[in-house]
Amino acid sequence: MKRIIQSAGLIIFLALVSSTPSAAQDSPKEIIDKVDRMMRGESSHGVAEMEISTKRWTRSKTIEIWSEGTEKALIRILEPRKEEGVATLKIGTDIWNYLPKISRTIRIPSSMMMASWMGSHFTNDDLVKESRLVEDYDIETTFEGPRDGEEIWEFRLTPVPEAVVVWGGIDFVVRKKDLMPIKADYFDEDNTLKRTVYYSDYRRMGGRLVPAEMRLVPSDEPDEYTKITYTELEFNMEHPPDTFSLSSLRDR
Repeated sequence: MKRIIQSAGLIIFLALVSSTPSAAQDSPKEIIDKVDRMMRGESSHGVAEMEISTKRWTRSKTIEIWSEGTEKALIRILEPRKEEGVATLKIGTDIWNYLPKISRTIRIPSSMMMASWMGSHFTNDDLVKESRLVEDYDIETTFEGPRDGEEIWEFRLTPVPEAVVVWGGIDFVVRKKDLMPIKADYFDEDNTLKRTVYYSDYRRMGGRLVPAEMRLVPSDEPDEYTKITYTELEFNMEHPPDTFSLSSLRDR
């Protein structure tokens, strides 16, 4: 099955943070910048349920996540028991997986970057390709007003000529009252929809309002999805110096 690249969603979601300042008088670029910054933390730690549904099966995993900005992340499977201890470490553009059953750490080669991450609709490439939206895209408002009972903005993001990004365009929907993201549609260079990410379950966690659930739906398999739902989340703590290291990948 074809796996869809997600360049600016997974690690952003794993680092949800910050407050929600008023954006009533801001430009489209300023609003998206606030949303972008709001969903990138200096550091975070959380526990989440990841549900993966395909045509053939549905599986659930409990994962624990540590992050520091967008450069560092450690993700470990807690359940099911047969996968307990399987872990992924990201530092910059490098990724390692640890497989406890064979006690082996594997650095992911470039040829494997498009492979599925932990059996989900995400790929290894998703973990390393981060995009600062206001730097890489021109942004314009395409709709402002009520929709489905909410006052929203809809923005069209188009890559600037020099940007090295995967997507030919992104349609981003933001809730006006608190800058919570609602939905993002991702298009290829031919303006063909490739996947949609839905944000929901807005609640306060770690003292902040966040969309605790993200659901990725590939457009070529609309009945499939990968859903990540946080059950615990805290922000801006100081991680021990060795948190993002190969020894921590194996032994944390």
